[in-house]
Parts: sequence; C-alpha cells; structure tokens
Amino acid sequence: MLDGHGDDIYNYEGIRMNFSSNIYAHANLSELEAHLCRHIDLIRSYPEPYPRSLETMIAYEYGIDEDEVLVTSGATDAIYLIAQAFRLSPWSSVSPTTPPPVPTFKVFPPTFSEYEDACHVFGYQESEDAVLCWLCNPNNPTGEVFSASFIEELAAKHDLLVIDQSYENYTLAPMLSPQEAVRMGNVLQLHSMTKQYAIPGLRVGYVVASPQLISVLRNHYRPWSVNALAVEACKWLLTHQQRIIPNPTAYLQETQRLRSRLSRFVCIDCVDTQTNFFLCTIHPQTSAELKAFLAKHHSILIRDASNFRGLTPHHFRIAAQSPEENDALVDTISQFITLKG
Repeated sequence: MLDGHGDDIYNYEGIRMNFSSNIYAHANLSELEAHLCRHIDLIRSYPEPYPRSLETMIAYEYGIDEDEVLVTSGATDAIYLIAQAFRLSPWSSVSPTTPPPVPTFKVFPPTFSEYEDACHVFGYQESEDAVLCWLCNPNNPTGEVFSASFIEELAAKHDLLVIDQSYENYTLAPMLSPQEAVRMGNVLQLHSMTKQYAIPGLRVGYVVASPQLISVLRNHYRPWSVNALAVEACKWLLTHQQRIIPNPTAYLQETQRLRSRLSRFVCIDCVDTQTNFFLCTIHPQTSAELKAFLAKHHSILIRDASNFRGLTPHHFRIAAQSPEENDALVDTISQFITLKG
C-alpha cells in the first residue's frame, strides 16, 4: 500500500477544513447514524459470511441478476481480490506440469496506486499488451472522465478490463452502466458505496460483471469480509434513496469557481476536471511546503500528490468544499505565496 493517501487527518491535530479527501464532506448522515444506533445490537452476532442480502438489493436497483454482483469491504478490497483471482490464465486451473504464465497488467498513471500495488503483491509484470488492464473513471487524481469509445477500445485490446467508477457520483459526465458492463463480458466494474454515501469509515464497495467473472471472484472471497453495521447501513441507504450531495450541479460549478480562483495565481496551474476534485502544480515551492504551511498555521489539509507515479514534488490535489471554505483556502494560499515570494 502506498504511504500517503489523501485524508491523512490522523497525522494532524485540530484540522478544521479538509480538502485532501475527494469524498463530499458536508453530507447529512444524522438519520443513518440514528438508525445504526438503534441497531447497534448487530455487533453481538456474526454478519452473513457472504453479504448476499445486500447483493440482492443492489442487483434489483440496477435491473441485473444477483450473480452479477459481489459486495466487498470497499473498492480497494475488490482491487486486491481481482488481482489475486485473475493472476492465473486460464483462471479456473493450471496444469500441475505446466509452469503458470507470468500475469501482466497495465495502468494509466497518474492514477490510484492500489491497482499497481495489488498487482505487484500477486506477481504481475507491467506490459503494454497486458491481460489485465485498470482504468479509473473518473480518474483520481486528475478528475478526467474517459469516453465510451476509449473504453470500448481498451476492452477489445485486453482480456480483462477493470473500470473503477468509485467517483461516478461526483460527475455529470455519462458513465458506463452496470447493464453495459455485464454485456461486455470481459469488464469488471467497481463501485464504491463508501464514496457514493460519504461513509469512508464503513468500507463497502461492489463489483459488477458477468456471472462467469463474478464466479471466479467468489472462489477467492474471504468470508465475513463485510461487517454487519456496514451491510445494515447500505441497506438503509438504498431503501431511503438519500441524496448525499444536495445539488450536484451547483457543487461542480463551485468546483470550477475554486479552480478558476486558484488559476489566477501566476505560480499555480490547475488541470481541467469533470469532478469535484482537481490537480494543481505550484512553483517554485513544493506541495509538501504548501501542505505543511496550511496545516500548521491555518488547520487546513490538502493532498500532497507528489507520490502519484508520473507526478512531481510540485503537484497537489484539491477537493472543493463549501464556498466559504473554498474562499478561505484561496486566501491562505495567497498568504503562503506572499510569504515565500
């Protein structure tokens, strides 16, 4: 696991504004919290070994079959499960007298590091014409959304294509539907209830794919991977259809306003984005210097993005918050630039 993900608030004291996590920070979860308090007795018993009841609800939501959904302990758990399950080809068995082929993977840096980390854990080698290809869509940390034609091209080129749509609820751009993913046959589509409902502490995600691919994953699935409170929370959320981001259009417009304000600084460049987060560079200072200044003097946290493969010590990532918080961030960055200038 890469050391230095976003939302490292545990390393600091008194943070009052957190721009380092891409998850919406102002979700009203009071009803969910009250519901879980009323069902806290769930911790007294084992959860389902395999969370089939939640899988049934998700399948019904999308109009797909139950054997086309697999619930995991967050999308990252699904990433490692996929890397483990498909490291052999053919995936069902390998002759004991034939050495297994070296599994191969492809990623598109800069992107979420766990794809590469998971593949290295299970002995993969990187290759341009890899068997297993990973695509983060929308992409973290850039906020880019890939076209349907590009996705089709990748699916045709690789035996397996994993499309991580964890941030699908943070964009208005069209996404590949679960039904489309199942029909494509060689696509494993990742979803994050953690991010969709702003519950990162509960860790729930799921994979949508053809029954054949889901069956391979089930052969490697660890029982009791998803805890009882997480399952209960997601059932409640699906039943109540609670909107976590009250106005996605306004939120994304606010993201663009923040990006525009930061871009006015001569020393800062901001990448175009289709999500609530975006990538920036600062010169001649480093992102680590900026992060330390904001945290120490203003209790504001940003994401130092220098440890993404392909990026530099000058890259940082911002996730938009409320208009007031965004203006405060711009003002404090202005102070940093003046101080260092």
